Amino acid sequence: MPVPIIDLFAGPGGLGEGFASLQGHKRQPFFEIALSIEKDAVAHRTLTLRAVFRRLRGTKDVKHYYSYIRGEIDEAAFRRIPAVASAFEHAATEARCLELGKSDEVSIDREIRAALKGQETWVLIGGPPCQAYSLAGRSRRANDKDFHKDEKHFLYREYLRIIQVHKPTIFVMENVKGLLSSKHSGDPMFEKIIADLSMPTEGLEYEIRSFTKKGDGSSLEPTDYLIHSERHGIPQSRHRVILLGVKKGLDMPQHQLLAPVARPVTVKQAIDDLPRIRSKLSRGDSVEAWRKAVQASPAYLRGWRTECASTMIETMRAFAAAATSTTTGGAFISRGYRRPKKPTELQQWLHDRSLGGVCQHEARAHMASDLARYLFSASFAHSWGYCPRLDVFPPRLLPDHLNVRFRNEADAIPFKDRFRVQCRNEPATTVVAHIAKDGHYYIHYDPSQCRSLTVREAARLQTFPDNYFFAGNRTEQYTQVGNAVPPLLAYKLSRIVRSLLNEMSRRKRRRAGDAIQNRPAGSVWRNLPEQLPVLADAG
Repeated sequence: MPVPIIDLFAGPGGLGEGFASLQGHKRQPFFEIALSIEKDAVAHRTLTLRAVFRRLRGTKDVKHYYSYIRGEIDEAAFRRIPAVASAFEHAATEARCLELGKSDEVSIDREIRAALKGQETWVLIGGPPCQAYSLAGRSRRANDKDFHKDEKHFLYREYLRIIQVHKPTIFVMENVKGLLSSKHSGDPMFEKIIADLSMPTEGLEYEIRSFTKKGDGSSLEPTDYLIHSERHGIPQSRHRVILLGVKKGLDMPQHQLLAPVARPVTVKQAIDDLPRIRSKLSRGDSVEAWRKAVQASPAYLRGWRTECASTMIETMRAFAAAATSTTTGGAFISRGYRRPKKPTELQQWLHDRSLGGVCQHEARAHMASDLARYLFSASFAHSWGYCPRLDVFPPRLLPDHLNVRFRNEADAIPFKDRFRVQCRNEPATTVVAHIAKDGHYYIHYDPSQCRSLTVREAARLQTFPDNYFFAGNRTEQYTQVGNAVPPLLAYKLSRIVRSLLNEMSRRKRRRAGDAIQNRPAGSVWRNLPEQLPVLADAG
């Protein structure tokens, strides 16, 4: 029987996807999402659809899921299929649209108990909203006198309350790096959270462990809980605090640590096999108008007084001439699948030949001036190997914003990374929800495509499988991708949790065997081994 997972603040399901993908004995799921809770209605729709996919996967009826996300049938027709309708009924109990802290606690507790079905060994996962802890959020609200009153500082208490009431065997809690330095009324938030989670209530204690360093809350430093995703095979420099809570008194061994990879996975390795597409013009778009705007872009460098100006102009002209893509992508692009001879770990995780193409790979529309900035930035990165900052931009390419204009050369330019290329031979910068606002911080490395990243490219950098479909409009899809935990990282965390549970189970069976050998004749211990839970052991 799979180990139940309760997923709080689930978002579009990145953390849950990693745990649900882990297999155990006879390739059966080791973990099962028993209940996921998310307040955002659009993200909840994504969670629901993914629950439907998991229900259909491995059956002949999964073909209907692929037909739906390819756009071959609409949602109404999809839902009318009997097997799909049954899967949606199950998904309606698994994925719940509720707001922790505002929805009725009694009802939530009832749903958790129903989902667990009396199983004592289970895992709680989730990441309380992080706006109050993030460095960007604190910077934006530096002069906000009411910031310390923000209820988001204490949403972790909703996670804590579930621990107090339902006592999970293990919990995994994720949050932003800014949590380590966040303060509330002058007091460090991280220390308070560690103290609360270590002893949620009288008689209930947890060791707060790290996935990357041995020890517990008494011996670890705050930075020991920080996971650098790029060190572990994720094509993105995403740094997050992830806590591993292990209930005391269960004879839990020291766990395995998250293994580093030999070399980081790059942006190119993650997205270079996706179809080449062009961006759109926000006004009067056509292939001819777009090419004209791209080919006019080098003219913005006239008057730029720098040694590399002439070289950059020639480079931009060459890439502008190579800007021959005619398609802007779409909700689904059909194409054949060729399996690599030696697929990488990431390729094995992402690819699905049954899909028959690429979903949600459609370019945004940009102003002609932004196309010039994208072409310059990507050409610069191609030539010099790093992303140009605004203080080296040609004057005519500087945005007409007060926060980048300066009176003289001595004045500093704030927000120098306003336009940022994701360099092909490095991991991406952190994909965050702001990608929904504009694409300036996520410029594609290929100058001839002259565009920002698509939803699918952002999802690839977040390691969502290609068959993962995001509900809502494109802005809502970007937001979901940016708010998620990378599923491949979650999968690697789940293997560590599995090893802990398997070792705990083995120790229980060993102790039970010793007790039987030493029991008096006719003892009540006769049937104890049959009463102990046995977890699927996959190492």
